Amino acid sequence: MKHAAGAQTRVAIAIAGIALALSTGEAFGAAFALQENSGSAMGNAFAGGAAAAEDVTTLWSNPAGLSRLATPQVATAVHFITPSFKFHNDGSEPAMFQPLGDSDGDAGSVNIVPNLYVAAPINRDFSVGVGINAPFGLVTEYDDNWIGRFQAVKSDIKTINVNPSASWRVSNTFAVGLGVNWQRVDAELTSQINYSAGLAQAAGQAAAGGLIPATLVPQIVAATPGLASKVKVEGDDSAWGWNIGFLWDVTPQTRVGAQYRAAISYDVRGNVSFDHPALPALPPQLAPVVGLLAANVNAAAANGGVKANVKLPDIANVSVFHKLNDRVDLMADIQYTRWSVFKALTFVRTTGQVLASTPENFDDVWRFSVGATYHWNDAWSFRGGLAYDQSPVNTPDRTPRLPDADRYWIAVGAQYRVNRNLALDAGYVYIPVKSPDISQNAGSTAANGLLQGHYDVNVNIFSLQATYSF
Repeated sequence: MKHAAGAQTRVAIAIAGIALALSTGEAFGAAFALQENSGSAMGNAFAGGAAAAEDVTTLWSNPAGLSRLATPQVATAVHFITPSFKFHNDGSEPAMFQPLGDSDGDAGSVNIVPNLYVAAPINRDFSVGVGINAPFGLVTEYDDNWIGRFQAVKSDIKTINVNPSASWRVSNTFAVGLGVNWQRVDAELTSQINYSAGLAQAAGQAAAGGLIPATLVPQIVAATPGLASKVKVEGDDSAWGWNIGFLWDVTPQTRVGAQYRAAISYDVRGNVSFDHPALPALPPQLAPVVGLLAANVNAAAANGGVKANVKLPDIANVSVFHKLNDRVDLMADIQYTRWSVFKALTFVRTTGQVLASTPENFDDVWRFSVGATYHWNDAWSFRGGLAYDQSPVNTPDRTPRLPDADRYWIAVGAQYRVNRNLALDAGYVYIPVKSPDISQNAGSTAANGLLQGHYDVNVNIFSLQATYSF
Protein backbone atom coordinates (compact mmCIF):
# COMPACT_ATOMS: atom_id res chain seq x y z
CA MET A 1 0.00 0.00 0.00
CA LYS A 2 2.88 2.38 0.57
CA HIS A 3 3.72 2.29 -3.13
CA ALA A 4 0.10 3.04 -3.98
CA ALA A 5 0.22 6.38 -2.20
CA GLY A 6 1.36 8.26 -5.31
CA ALA A 7 -1.45 6.97 -7.51
CA GLN A 8 -4.06 7.41 -4.79
CA THR A 9 -2.84 10.90 -4.03
CA ARG A 10 -3.15 11.89 -7.69
CA VAL A 11 -6.76 10.69 -7.67
CA ALA A 12 -7.49 12.60 -4.49
CA ILE A 13 -5.82 15.74 -5.82
CA ALA A 14 -8.02 15.59 -8.91
CA ILE A 15 -11.15 15.28 -6.78
CA ALA A 16 -10.07 18.05 -4.44
CA GLY A 17 -9.27 20.28 -7.40
CA ILE A 18 -12.69 19.71 -8.94
CA ALA A 19 -14.36 20.48 -5.63
CA LEU A 20 -12.40 23.70 -5.22
CA ALA A 21 -13.34 24.78 -8.73
CA LEU A 22 -16.99 24.18 -7.93
CA SER A 23 -16.83 26.15 -4.75
CA THR A 24 -15.25 29.20 -6.35
CA GLY A 25 -16.30 29.12 -9.99
CA GLU A 26 -18.99 31.79 -9.74
CA ALA A 27 -17.51 33.69 -6.82
CA PHE A 28 -16.31 36.72 -8.73
CA GLY A 29 -17.64 36.18 -12.23
CA ALA A 30 -21.42 36.05 -12.23
CA ALA A 31 -23.74 39.05 -12.48
CA PHE A 32 -23.73 39.95 -8.81
CA ALA A 33 -23.12 43.67 -9.30
CA LEU A 34 -25.51 45.66 -7.12
CA GLN A 35 -27.36 48.57 -8.71
CA GLU A 36 -28.85 49.44 -5.31
CA ASN A 37 -26.73 52.44 -4.42
CA SER A 38 -29.43 55.11 -4.08
CA GLY A 39 -32.85 54.99 -2.48
CA SER A 40 -34.16 57.99 -4.40
CA ALA A 41 -33.04 56.65 -7.80
CA MET A 42 -34.52 53.22 -7.06
CA GLY A 43 -38.04 54.41 -7.88
CA ASN A 44 -36.91 55.34 -11.41
CA ALA A 45 -35.08 51.98 -11.97
CA PHE A 46 -31.88 54.09 -11.93
CA ALA A 47 -32.81 55.72 -15.22
CA GLY A 48 -30.94 58.96 -15.74
CA GLY A 49 -28.49 58.07 -13.00
CA ALA A 50 -25.55 60.00 -14.43
CA ALA A 51 -27.65 63.07 -15.34
CA ALA A 52 -30.39 63.49 -12.73
CA ALA A 53 -28.09 64.63 -9.89
CA GLU A 54 -31.11 65.07 -7.63
CA ASP A 55 -29.22 64.63 -4.37
CA VAL A 56 -25.87 63.63 -2.87
CA THR A 57 -26.26 60.00 -4.01
CA THR A 58 -25.10 61.25 -7.41
CA LEU A 59 -21.63 60.79 -5.94
CA TRP A 60 -21.85 57.12 -6.98
CA SER A 61 -23.57 57.50 -10.35
CA ASN A 62 -21.64 60.59 -11.48
CA PRO A 63 -19.42 62.73 -9.21
CA ALA A 64 -19.82 65.67 -11.59
CA GLY A 65 -23.37 65.94 -10.25
CA LEU A 66 -21.98 67.23 -6.93
CA SER A 67 -21.66 70.58 -8.71
CA ARG A 68 -25.44 70.97 -8.38
CA LEU A 69 -25.40 70.90 -4.57
CA ALA A 70 -26.10 74.35 -3.12
CA THR A 71 -25.45 73.37 0.52
CA PRO A 72 -23.84 70.47 2.42
CA GLN A 73 -25.92 67.32 2.24
CA VAL A 74 -25.96 63.84 3.79
CA ALA A 75 -28.00 60.85 2.68
CA THR A 76 -28.34 57.37 4.12
CA ALA A 77 -30.23 54.53 2.47
CA VAL A 78 -30.98 50.89 3.19
CA HIS A 79 -32.13 48.31 0.67
CA PHE A 80 -33.85 45.02 1.48
CA ILE A 81 -33.11 42.61 -1.38
CA THR A 82 -35.08 39.35 -1.45
CA PRO A 83 -34.19 37.03 -4.34
CA SER A 84 -35.93 33.71 -4.95
CA PHE A 85 -34.07 30.87 -6.72
CA LYS A 86 -36.34 27.81 -6.95
CA PHE A 87 -34.85 24.82 -8.76
CA HIS A 88 -37.09 22.39 -10.66
CA ASN A 89 -35.52 19.03 -11.44
CA ASP A 90 -35.81 17.62 -14.95
CA GLY A 91 -33.53 14.63 -15.52
CA SER A 92 -30.80 15.16 -12.92
CA GLU A 93 -28.55 12.19 -12.22
CA PRO A 94 -26.91 11.20 -8.93
CA ALA A 95 -23.17 11.15 -8.47
CA MET A 96 -21.53 7.74 -8.28
CA PHE A 97 -22.09 6.00 -4.92
CA GLN A 98 -24.40 8.83 -3.80
CA PRO A 99 -28.17 9.32 -3.45
CA LEU A 100 -29.74 11.88 -5.78
CA GLY A 101 -30.59 14.27 -2.96
CA ASP A 102 -33.41 16.75 -2.37
CA SER A 103 -34.51 18.97 -5.25
CA ASP A 104 -36.87 21.24 -3.35
CA GLY A 105 -35.99 24.48 -1.64
CA ASP A 106 -35.18 28.09 -2.35
CA ALA A 107 -31.57 29.36 -2.35
CA GLY A 108 -32.63 32.98 -1.85
CA SER A 109 -32.72 34.94 1.40
CA VAL A 110 -33.23 38.50 2.66
CA ASN A 111 -30.12 40.64 2.22
CA ILE A 112 -29.60 44.15 3.57
CA VAL A 113 -27.46 46.64 1.64
CA PRO A 114 -26.72 50.07 3.21
CA ASN A 115 -25.39 53.31 1.63
CA LEU A 116 -24.03 56.54 3.13
CA TYR A 117 -23.07 59.73 1.26
CA VAL A 118 -21.80 63.09 2.50
CA ALA A 119 -20.81 66.07 0.33
CA ALA A 120 -20.46 69.83 0.49
CA PRO A 121 -19.63 72.71 -1.88
CA ILE A 122 -16.31 74.41 -1.13
CA ASN A 123 -17.19 77.41 -3.28
CA ARG A 124 -19.18 78.11 -6.42
CA ASP A 125 -16.95 75.91 -8.60
CA PHE A 126 -15.75 73.06 -6.39
CA SER A 127 -17.52 70.41 -4.31
CA VAL A 128 -16.16 67.39 -2.44
CA GLY A 129 -17.71 64.35 -0.82
CA VAL A 130 -17.36 60.71 0.12
CA GLY A 131 -19.63 57.72 -0.38
CA ILE A 132 -19.69 54.32 1.32
CA ASN A 133 -21.65 51.57 -0.37
CA ALA A 134 -21.66 47.94 -1.49
CA PRO A 135 -21.26 47.64 -5.29
CA PHE A 136 -21.14 43.83 -5.38
CA GLY A 137 -22.80 41.15 -3.29
CA LEU A 138 -24.32 37.70 -3.37
CA VAL A 139 -25.91 35.28 -0.91
CA THR A 140 -27.29 31.92 -2.06
CA GLU A 141 -27.53 28.91 0.21
CA TYR A 142 -28.96 25.44 -0.34
CA ASP A 143 -29.46 22.54 2.06
CA ASP A 144 -26.40 20.37 2.60
CA ASN A 145 -28.21 17.38 1.05
CA TRP A 146 -29.73 19.08 -1.97
CA ILE A 147 -29.44 17.61 -5.42
CA GLY A 148 -26.63 19.96 -6.53
CA ARG A 149 -24.53 19.79 -3.35
CA PHE A 150 -21.43 18.70 -5.28
CA GLN A 151 -21.69 21.88 -7.38
CA ALA A 152 -22.59 24.43 -4.67
CA VAL A 153 -24.05 24.81 -1.20
CA LYS A 154 -23.34 28.32 0.06
CA SER A 155 -22.09 31.46 -1.66
CA ASP A 156 -21.63 34.56 0.49
CA ILE A 157 -19.84 37.54 -1.05
CA LYS A 158 -19.67 40.97 0.58
CA THR A 159 -18.00 44.16 -0.61
CA ILE A 160 -17.51 47.64 0.75
CA ASN A 161 -16.50 50.60 -1.38
CA VAL A 162 -15.21 53.94 -0.04
CA ASN A 163 -15.35 56.59 -2.77
CA PRO A 164 -13.90 60.08 -2.08
CA SER A 165 -14.91 62.38 -4.94
CA ALA A 166 -14.67 65.95 -6.17
CA SER A 167 -16.41 68.00 -8.85
CA TRP A 168 -15.34 71.10 -10.76
CA ARG A 169 -17.78 73.41 -12.52
CA VAL A 170 -15.79 74.29 -15.62
CA SER A 171 -18.46 76.67 -16.86
CA ASN A 172 -22.07 77.55 -16.17
CA THR A 173 -23.19 74.56 -18.25
CA PHE A 174 -20.42 71.97 -17.88
CA ALA A 175 -18.92 70.13 -14.88
CA VAL A 176 -16.50 67.24 -14.43
CA GLY A 177 -16.03 64.91 -11.50
CA LEU A 178 -13.36 62.47 -10.35
CA GLY A 179 -13.39 59.79 -7.68
CA VAL A 180 -10.98 57.33 -6.09
CA ASN A 181 -12.26 53.98 -4.86
CA TRP A 182 -10.93 51.75 -2.11
CA GLN A 183 -12.79 48.46 -2.31
CA ARG A 184 -12.67 45.32 -0.19
CA VAL A 185 -14.17 41.92 -0.91
CA ASP A 186 -14.82 39.03 1.51
CA ALA A 187 -16.11 35.69 0.31
CA GLU A 188 -17.14 32.37 1.79
CA LEU A 189 -18.08 29.50 -0.52
CA THR A 190 -18.91 25.90 0.27
CA SER A 191 -19.79 22.70 -1.54
CA GLN A 192 -19.45 18.94 -1.06
CA ILE A 193 -16.87 16.46 -2.35
CA ASN A 194 -17.92 12.95 -3.39
CA TYR A 195 -15.67 11.26 -0.84
CA SER A 196 -17.00 7.78 -1.63
CA ALA A 197 -15.97 8.16 -5.28
CA GLY A 198 -12.49 9.21 -4.17
CA LEU A 199 -12.09 6.09 -2.07
CA ALA A 200 -13.43 3.89 -4.88
CA GLN A 201 -11.07 5.35 -7.48
CA ALA A 202 -8.10 5.05 -5.15
CA ALA A 203 -9.01 1.44 -4.41
CA GLY A 204 -9.35 0.69 -8.12
CA GLN A 205 -5.91 2.09 -8.88
CA ALA A 206 -4.40 0.17 -5.99
CA ALA A 207 -5.91 -3.05 -7.31
CA ALA A 208 -4.75 -2.29 -10.85
CA GLY A 209 -1.21 -1.90 -9.51
CA GLY A 210 -1.40 -5.26 -7.75
CA LEU A 211 -1.19 -3.65 -4.33
CA ILE A 212 -4.49 -5.02 -3.04
CA PRO A 213 -6.61 -7.95 -4.24
CA ALA A 214 -9.14 -6.93 -6.86
CA THR A 215 -11.85 -8.70 -4.85
CA LEU A 216 -11.52 -6.02 -2.16
CA VAL A 217 -12.63 -3.20 -4.46
CA PRO A 218 -16.37 -4.05 -4.58
CA GLN A 219 -16.28 -4.71 -0.85
CA ILE A 220 -14.78 -1.25 -0.22
CA VAL A 221 -17.38 0.35 -2.50
CA ALA A 222 -20.24 -1.48 -0.78
CA ALA A 223 -18.96 -0.52 2.68
CA THR A 224 -18.47 3.22 2.04
CA PRO A 225 -21.47 4.65 0.12
CA GLY A 226 -22.85 8.14 0.57
CA LEU A 227 -19.74 9.69 2.13
CA ALA A 228 -19.17 13.39 1.42
CA SER A 229 -16.62 15.94 2.56
CA LYS A 230 -17.57 19.59 2.93
CA VAL A 231 -15.12 22.04 1.42
CA LYS A 232 -15.04 25.73 2.32
CA VAL A 233 -13.08 28.49 0.64
CA GLU A 234 -12.66 31.83 2.40
CA GLY A 235 -10.74 34.72 0.89
CA ASP A 236 -10.45 38.49 0.89
CA ASP A 237 -8.51 41.35 -0.61
CA SER A 238 -8.65 45.12 -1.02
CA ALA A 239 -7.86 47.08 -4.16
CA TRP A 240 -7.99 50.57 -5.66
CA GLY A 241 -9.90 51.96 -8.60
CA TRP A 242 -11.12 55.27 -10.01
CA ASN A 243 -14.10 56.84 -11.74
CA ILE A 244 -14.65 59.96 -13.81
CA GLY A 245 -17.75 61.70 -15.15
CA PHE A 246 -19.14 64.83 -16.77
CA LEU A 247 -22.44 66.68 -16.63
CA TRP A 248 -23.58 69.01 -19.42
CA ASP A 249 -26.59 71.31 -19.24
CA VAL A 250 -27.56 71.23 -22.91
CA THR A 251 -30.50 73.54 -22.21
CA PRO A 252 -32.06 74.79 -18.97
CA GLN A 253 -34.45 71.81 -19.19
CA THR A 254 -32.10 69.06 -20.44
CA ARG A 255 -28.94 67.52 -18.98
CA VAL A 256 -26.63 64.83 -20.34
CA GLY A 257 -24.28 62.98 -18.04
CA ALA A 258 -21.77 60.17 -18.41
CA GLN A 259 -19.52 58.20 -16.12
CA TYR A 260 -16.77 55.61 -16.47
CA ARG A 261 -15.73 53.30 -13.62
CA ALA A 262 -12.40 51.58 -14.17
CA ALA A 263 -11.88 47.85 -13.73
CA ILE A 264 -10.51 46.71 -10.38
CA SER A 265 -8.00 43.87 -10.03
CA TYR A 266 -7.79 41.72 -6.92
CA ASP A 267 -5.11 39.40 -5.61
CA VAL A 268 -7.43 37.27 -3.52
CA ARG A 269 -5.80 35.26 -0.75
CA GLY A 270 -7.43 32.93 1.71
CA ASN A 271 -7.76 29.34 2.81
CA VAL A 272 -9.41 26.14 1.74
CA SER A 273 -10.60 23.73 4.43
CA PHE A 274 -12.08 20.24 4.22
CA ASP A 275 -14.43 18.64 6.73
CA HIS A 276 -13.72 15.00 5.99
CA PRO A 277 -16.32 12.43 7.10
CA ALA A 278 -15.81 9.76 9.71
CA LEU A 279 -15.54 6.29 8.21
CA PRO A 280 -18.33 3.83 8.98
CA ALA A 281 -17.74 0.67 11.01
CA LEU A 282 -15.81 -1.69 8.73
CA PRO A 283 -15.08 -5.42 8.73
CA PRO A 284 -11.60 -6.25 10.10
CA GLN A 285 -10.28 -7.21 6.67
CA LEU A 286 -11.25 -3.80 5.20
CA ALA A 287 -10.51 -1.38 8.02
CA PRO A 288 -6.70 -1.07 7.55
CA VAL A 289 -6.96 -0.78 3.75
CA VAL A 290 -9.75 1.79 3.79
CA GLY A 291 -8.01 3.69 6.55
CA LEU A 292 -4.87 4.05 4.45
CA LEU A 293 -6.84 5.06 1.36
CA ALA A 294 -8.71 7.65 3.39
CA ALA A 295 -5.45 8.99 4.84
CA ASN A 296 -4.10 9.53 1.32
CA VAL A 297 -7.31 11.27 0.19
CA ASN A 298 -7.28 13.48 3.29
CA ALA A 299 -3.62 14.38 2.77
CA ALA A 300 -4.26 15.43 -0.82
CA ALA A 301 -7.38 17.39 0.13
CA ALA A 302 -5.56 19.11 2.98
CA ASN A 303 -6.31 22.50 4.47
CA GLY A 304 -4.07 25.31 3.29
CA GLY A 305 -3.65 28.68 1.68
CA VAL A 306 -5.00 29.54 -1.77
CA LYS A 307 -4.81 32.58 -4.03
CA ALA A 308 -6.34 33.85 -7.26
CA ASN A 309 -5.96 36.88 -9.49
CA VAL A 310 -9.40 38.28 -10.29
CA LYS A 311 -10.36 41.27 -12.42
CA LEU A 312 -13.79 42.86 -12.11
CA PRO A 313 -15.15 44.70 -15.15
CA ASP A 314 -15.14 48.36 -16.03
CA ILE A 315 -18.52 50.09 -16.41
CA ALA A 316 -19.63 53.01 -18.57
CA ASN A 317 -23.00 54.69 -18.77
CA VAL A 318 -24.64 57.68 -20.47
CA SER A 319 -27.81 59.32 -19.13
CA VAL A 320 -30.30 61.98 -20.18
CA PHE A 321 -32.55 64.04 -17.88
CA HIS A 322 -35.28 66.29 -19.25
CA LYS A 323 -37.71 68.50 -17.32
CA LEU A 324 -40.84 68.32 -19.46
CA ASN A 325 -42.61 70.94 -17.33
CA ASP A 326 -42.85 72.03 -13.71
CA ARG A 327 -44.42 68.73 -12.71
CA VAL A 328 -42.88 66.02 -14.93
CA ASP A 329 -39.26 64.86 -15.27
CA LEU A 330 -38.22 62.30 -17.87
CA MET A 331 -34.96 60.31 -17.84
CA ALA A 332 -33.12 57.48 -19.58
CA ASP A 333 -29.86 55.59 -19.19
CA ILE A 334 -27.65 53.17 -21.14
CA GLN A 335 -25.02 51.21 -19.24
CA TYR A 336 -22.27 48.96 -20.62
CA THR A 337 -20.35 46.45 -18.48
CA ARG A 338 -17.27 44.75 -19.94
CA TRP A 339 -17.65 41.33 -18.29
CA SER A 340 -15.61 39.71 -21.08
CA VAL A 341 -12.45 40.52 -19.09
CA PHE A 342 -13.38 37.50 -16.98
CA LYS A 343 -12.79 34.31 -18.99
CA ALA A 344 -11.52 31.90 -16.34
CA LEU A 345 -10.82 31.63 -12.64
CA THR A 346 -7.65 29.86 -11.59
CA PHE A 347 -6.95 29.01 -7.96
CA VAL A 348 -3.48 28.07 -6.86
CA ARG A 349 -2.21 26.82 -3.52
CA THR A 350 0.39 29.04 -1.92
CA THR A 351 2.85 26.23 -2.61
CA GLY A 352 2.42 26.93 -6.33
CA GLN A 353 0.29 23.86 -7.11
CA VAL A 354 -2.64 24.64 -9.41
CA LEU A 355 -5.81 23.32 -7.84
CA ALA A 356 -8.34 24.28 -10.51
CA SER A 357 -8.97 26.49 -13.48
CA THR A 358 -12.66 27.08 -14.17
CA PRO A 359 -13.79 28.53 -17.52
CA GLU A 360 -16.34 31.35 -17.21
CA ASN A 361 -16.62 32.86 -20.71
CA PHE A 362 -18.78 35.80 -19.67
CA ASP A 363 -20.20 38.19 -22.25
CA ASP A 364 -20.20 41.98 -22.30
CA VAL A 365 -23.66 43.23 -21.36
CA TRP A 366 -25.96 46.25 -21.68
CA ARG A 367 -28.57 47.73 -19.36
CA PHE A 368 -31.31 50.06 -20.66
CA SER A 369 -33.65 52.03 -18.42
CA VAL A 370 -36.29 54.76 -18.68
CA GLY A 371 -38.14 56.59 -15.93
CA ALA A 372 -40.34 59.51 -14.95
CA THR A 373 -41.07 61.56 -11.85
CA TYR A 374 -44.33 63.40 -11.18
CA HIS A 375 -44.17 66.28 -8.68
CA TRP A 376 -47.67 66.32 -7.25
CA ASN A 377 -47.00 69.30 -5.00
CA ASP A 378 -44.16 70.85 -3.03
CA ALA A 379 -44.13 67.94 -0.59
CA TRP A 380 -44.92 64.82 -2.64
CA SER A 381 -43.29 63.34 -5.74
CA PHE A 382 -44.01 59.98 -7.34
CA ARG A 383 -41.63 57.92 -9.45
CA GLY A 384 -41.71 55.07 -11.93
CA GLY A 385 -39.23 53.26 -14.14
CA LEU A 386 -38.55 50.27 -16.37
CA ALA A 387 -35.26 48.58 -17.20
CA TYR A 388 -33.91 45.68 -19.23
CA ASP A 389 -30.79 44.12 -17.71
CA GLN A 390 -28.69 41.60 -19.63
CA SER A 391 -26.81 38.81 -17.87
CA PRO A 392 -23.21 37.88 -18.76
CA VAL A 393 -23.77 34.21 -17.91
CA ASN A 394 -23.92 31.72 -20.80
CA THR A 395 -26.27 28.74 -20.50
CA PRO A 396 -23.44 26.14 -20.81
CA ASP A 397 -21.47 27.91 -18.04
CA ARG A 398 -24.39 28.55 -15.67
CA THR A 399 -23.95 27.12 -12.18
CA PRO A 400 -26.24 26.97 -9.14
CA ARG A 401 -24.14 29.54 -7.29
CA LEU A 402 -26.00 32.23 -9.23
CA PRO A 403 -28.52 30.88 -11.75
CA ASP A 404 -28.60 34.18 -13.58
CA ALA A 405 -30.36 35.23 -16.79
CA ASP A 406 -31.64 38.37 -18.52
CA ARG A 407 -34.18 40.30 -16.46
CA TYR A 408 -36.58 43.23 -16.38
CA TRP A 409 -37.04 45.88 -13.68
CA ILE A 410 -40.44 47.31 -12.77
CA ALA A 411 -39.94 50.17 -10.31
CA VAL A 412 -42.11 52.61 -8.35
CA GLY A 413 -41.25 55.10 -5.64
CA ALA A 414 -42.26 58.20 -3.75
CA GLN A 415 -40.60 61.12 -2.00
CA TYR A 416 -42.01 63.18 0.86
CA ARG A 417 -40.35 66.47 1.76
CA VAL A 418 -40.87 66.89 5.49
CA ASN A 419 -39.47 70.42 5.31
CA ARG A 420 -36.92 72.38 3.30
CA ASN A 421 -34.09 70.36 4.87
CA LEU A 422 -35.35 66.77 5.13
CA ALA A 423 -36.56 64.49 2.33
CA LEU A 424 -37.71 60.89 2.76
CA ASP A 425 -37.71 58.41 -0.15
CA ALA A 426 -39.17 54.93 -0.55
CA GLY A 427 -38.83 52.65 -3.55
CA TYR A 428 -39.93 49.19 -4.64
CA VAL A 429 -38.68 47.07 -7.54
CA TYR A 430 -39.95 43.76 -8.85
CA ILE A 431 -37.51 41.89 -11.09
CA PRO A 432 -38.83 38.90 -13.07
CA VAL A 433 -35.93 36.89 -14.49
CA LYS A 434 -36.08 34.86 -17.67
CA SER A 435 -36.33 31.23 -16.51
CA PRO A 436 -32.73 29.96 -16.66
CA ASP A 437 -32.01 26.39 -17.69
CA ILE A 438 -29.11 24.50 -16.16
CA SER A 439 -27.25 21.33 -17.16
CA GLN A 440 -24.14 21.17 -15.01
CA ASN A 441 -21.86 18.30 -14.05
CA ALA A 442 -18.75 20.41 -13.36
CA GLY A 443 -16.67 18.16 -15.60
CA SER A 444 -17.71 14.74 -14.30
CA THR A 445 -21.18 13.28 -13.83
CA ALA A 446 -19.66 10.30 -12.01
CA ALA A 447 -17.95 12.49 -9.42
CA ASN A 448 -20.47 15.32 -9.13
CA GLY A 449 -23.74 14.12 -10.57
CA LEU A 450 -25.70 15.95 -13.26
CA LEU A 451 -27.78 18.94 -12.17
CA GLN A 452 -30.40 19.35 -14.88
CA GLY A 453 -33.56 21.39 -14.86
CA HIS A 454 -34.58 25.02 -14.65
CA TYR A 455 -35.02 27.78 -12.09
CA ASP A 456 -37.90 30.08 -11.29
CA VAL A 457 -36.17 33.34 -10.35
CA ASN A 458 -37.46 36.69 -9.21
CA VAL A 459 -36.27 39.50 -6.95
CA ASN A 460 -38.14 41.95 -4.71
CA ILE A 461 -36.34 45.07 -3.47
CA PHE A 462 -37.55 47.62 -0.92
CA SER A 463 -35.54 50.82 -0.36
CA LEU A 464 -35.68 53.64 2.17
CA GLN A 465 -33.62 56.84 2.14
CA ALA A 466 -33.33 59.96 4.25
CA THR A 467 -31.61 63.04 2.82
CA TYR A 468 -30.76 66.07 4.93
CA SER A 469 -29.59 69.41 3.53
CA PHE A 470 -27.86 71.80 5.89
